[in-house]
Amino acid sequence: MRVLIKGAGVAGLTAALELVRRGVDVEVCDLADQPGRGASWFAGGMLAPWCERESADEAVLTSGQQALNWWEEATPGLVKRNGTLVVAPARDKAELSRFASRTSGYRWVDEEEIAALEPDIAGRFRTGLFFEEEGHLDPRLALAALYERLVSMGAVFHLGGDGVPQTSVDCVVDCTGSAQTGTLAGLRGVRGEMLYLRTGDVTLSRPVRLLHPRIPLYIVPREAGLFMVGATMIETDEAGPITVRSMMELLNAAYALHPAFGEAQIIETGTGIRPAFADNLPRISEKDGTLFINGAYRHGFLLSPAMARQAADIITCKEVSHENSRQRARA
Repeated sequence: MRVLIKGAGVAGLTAALELVRRGVDVEVCDLADQPGRGASWFAGGMLAPWCERESADEAVLTSGQQALNWWEEATPGLVKRNGTLVVAPARDKAELSRFASRTSGYRWVDEEEIAALEPDIAGRFRTGLFFEEEGHLDPRLALAALYERLVSMGAVFHLGGDGVPQTSVDCVVDCTGSAQTGTLAGLRGVRGEMLYLRTGDVTLSRPVRLLHPRIPLYIVPREAGLFMVGATMIETDEAGPITVRSMMELLNAAYALHPAFGEAQIIETGTGIRPAFADNLPRISEKDGTLFINGAYRHGFLLSPAMARQAADIITCKEVSHENSRQRARA
């Protein structure tokens, strides 16, 4: 069986790996000349299903829990399971209580425990929530690792082309995200903006979420001295550079976490259009013979493994059904 996957972002690459593992011949095409250069490139990479439950459906928690082990197996050595720390300024302590009321899998930590977890923010927050079972990864390293693994397993990539390769396939899987806005019913684009900061004056071991009624922020450590700061959620599919308002809000919130970020270098800014349906949950649908995996919203790395398994089940079950039909016809 041969399957063509359109889109080499996190949805496409995870689906490709699940299919290759089941013995399916896979080809992947993408207009970009490197994998993962769409919205996946600007992702936070937080594998935080318990935290995400604060504003997401229960399905995000149940499906997202699978992601930690999936990514550990798929990209050995890239997942850091140091948990997630959630804090808030003293004046916004009510935000912590609200967050706790909507989540699970945490324990309350006091000022001393916060200092033990993250010494560089010692004394800045009196209480917090620690989600010990959560993890994170660098999306760019993870996507590169998936690509290299797929190539080594025989998957064929068509990158940087002008269109779909003229290949005879049994099934097409579309993982092109927001490119399908206007084609898939109910799909919309949600703009997310982020930036990278570099400073040698702050060290973090895990993602830290700073709660604020207006500017919720997360900071995710990458390599030494590099931090991803994100992310806005704006109901528009308009692409383009980061806005002044968003830049100011992200920088102000980073400064609130630690004043040393005021002297950090801005290494990169970026925007990505996240595909989402009305319920902000991904779905698999079929139209004109193509299987669509879409609508991951802000949960691409968290939910793609579960969606990939579901899509692979659908495709391989269809192939078994077709083969049984062919055998009955020959009989």
